[in-house]
Amino acid sequence: MMHASFKSLLKRKNMAHLNAGEDSRSQPPLRRVAFVLLDNFSLMAFAGAVDALVTANLVTREPLVEVLVVGATSDLVVSDLGTAISTDCQLTALQEQRLDLLIMCGGFRVHLQSSPSIRSTLRCFDAAGTTLGGLWNGAFFLAEAGVLDGHDCAIHPDSRAMLLESFPGVCLSRHSYVLDRKRISCAGANSALSMMLDWLRRDHDQSFVDAIEEILNCDKAQEVMDVSVLTLDRDPTLPQALKLALELMHNNIDEPLSVDEIARWVNISRRQLERLFIRYVDASPSRYYMELRVTYARQLLQQTNKSIADIAVASGFTSIDHFRHCFRQFFHVAPAKFRRQRQP
Repeated sequence: MMHASFKSLLKRKNMAHLNAGEDSRSQPPLRRVAFVLLDNFSLMAFAGAVDALVTANLVTREPLVEVLVVGATSDLVVSDLGTAISTDCQLTALQEQRLDLLIMCGGFRVHLQSSPSIRSTLRCFDAAGTTLGGLWNGAFFLAEAGVLDGHDCAIHPDSRAMLLESFPGVCLSRHSYVLDRKRISCAGANSALSMMLDWLRRDHDQSFVDAIEEILNCDKAQEVMDVSVLTLDRDPTLPQALKLALELMHNNIDEPLSVDEIARWVNISRRQLERLFIRYVDASPSRYYMELRVTYARQLLQQTNKSIADIAVASGFTSIDHFRHCFRQFFHVAPAKFRRQRQP
């Protein structure tokens, strides 16, 4: 008899779709994050950072982060791509807010000249214990306000010489992003997402952050399967027998193979195969195979108009009643209700 919900690494892929009642862990307090947009800020860096936070809210039963977009000088700020972003408020109104994190959003063409309002805002929130951060060359504004001395800092390579000469109290890092106590910074657009994921790790366990990565970083692997698991895709030490076994399962969802058949195909014993799955996948082969098929069914329920019966067959279930029973065990809701709940 199958036990409820997911055991394998596929739990990360399905976390955003699990019934809220299944997760009994206490929720961390709501975090408030403000992004201060400067003229010509990097839209890609900003989007990557915000995407991590918005996705975090989708992977839990209650919102975890409230995002506030702030204009440094106006209500409408133009990015480096010419896209205008409407803000929630201007910098002058920000000091009335309670914040957990304030990030200055820089970019390749951002003019590195601070202002009394930026300087006073950063010092005010530093005194209040708020974590301060910078995207691209946004860390310049922290350094200019005198709140970055004695901290490691990541900044775009074009700004390193300036920061080294102008602010000798700041410790320049060669890493693409840095989290140092109550200071976080990244050197460009590609590292913004990673920086924010690490910031989320301060409040949440690894499996939660892995679930976010499953959604946002699915295309980092050279090949993407129908139901890909990043932890496996990126592992260069994964034994070839296990890779072949996983590929066999992915390619035979509608007509599942037996574990013995898979072991014979990859030329190892069933016991060896089971040990590989427990070590690398956190579940037995049969358990993972069932979770893979139920995950495939979940995707079809969300993204197609196929009937429940057709989805059951496509997922390798010969009985629609058996499919409904298994789906309810994993997602704690019947397939039809699951589909209705997620319709726009």
